[in-house]
Amino acid sequence: MQHPFLRNDALLADIAGAPTDTVAIWWLGQSTFLVKSAVGSLLFDPYLSESLSKKYATSDKPHVRMTELVIDPARLGFIDVATSTHNHTDHLDGETLIPLMNANPDLQLVIPEANRAFVADRLQCASDWPVGMSDGDTRKVGPYTFTAVPAAHETIDRDDEGRCHYLGYVVDVGGVVVYHSGDTLLYASMADTLRPFNIDVAILPINGRDPARRVAGNLNGEQAATLANDIGAGIVIPCHYDMFEFNTASPKRFVQTCKSLGQPCCVLQNGERWDGQTNQGQTNQEDGGRRCR
Repeated sequence: MQHPFLRNDALLADIAGAPTDTVAIWWLGQSTFLVKSAVGSLLFDPYLSESLSKKYATSDKPHVRMTELVIDPARLGFIDVATSTHNHTDHLDGETLIPLMNANPDLQLVIPEANRAFVADRLQCASDWPVGMSDGDTRKVGPYTFTAVPAAHETIDRDDEGRCHYLGYVVDVGGVVVYHSGDTLLYASMADTLRPFNIDVAILPINGRDPARRVAGNLNGEQAATLANDIGAGIVIPCHYDMFEFNTASPKRFVQTCKSLGQPCCVLQNGERWDGQTNQGQTNQEDGGRRCR
C-alpha cells in the first residue's frame, strides 16, 4: 500500500496554509483534484471512499486499492463547487458526495445534464439541485466560469436530446484556466476544441486502454503528453492511476514524452500540492517518480 504525500491533519494544514495569491492544486487520488485560490475552493470528481473496493471485493474484478485514502470527505467543509464528469462511481460516488454535501450546505455540483435523473437517484438529492451542462455550454457557477467539452469514454455518447453523458470541464479559476478532461480517449476534434481556451493547467488521465480490464479506456501517457502539447497547455498533470491495482499505469512514459516534446509537466503523489511556484519534495529522477518541469 502506497502512502500519500500528505493526508488527514497534515493535508488540511497544507490546504489552509497555501498561498492565496495563486492557484494551488492538490491531487487527492484517481481523478480527484482540489483547486484553491483567492476566489474559493473547487473539487473535481471527488472519490474519497472505499465504496468500489467493497462493492467488488468478492467479484472476478476486485478493485484492490493501491494508495491509502487521503481524507474523509466530511472534513472538507470549505468546498464551494464540486463536479462529476460522468456517472461511473469513481467520478460520482455517493459515499463521498453525500458527506461532502452535509459538510457544505451551500455546495453546488456541476454534472452532465444528460445524467440528472441518475445523479439525483444516487445522491438522493432534489433533481433540480445539480447544475447541468452539455458540450458547448458556458455557465457561471459560484465564483467560477465553466465551459463543458465532450469526453469520449470510449465514445462520445449522447442522450435522445443530443446531450453528452461524458464531459470535460474548462474552468476559469480567478484568471487561471484549468481543464479537467474527465475520462476520455482522443477524438478527432479534441485538440481543435481545446486550443482556443489557452489552457494553463491540463489534468489528463494516463491509465490507457486495455480490453482485458473490462472497463472503459482512457488516454495513455504518451497520448496525454501529446494532447497537452497540441493544445498549448502551460503545464499538464497526470491522473487516474495508483488507485486500483487492475487499472493503473506508470507515469514514466508520460514524463518521457513530455520531456521529448518540451511540454511542462508535474507528477504528483496523492495529497501533494502544485501551485506553480513551490512543489514540495519534487525530484528529477527518470523512473516515473515525482517531478515538475
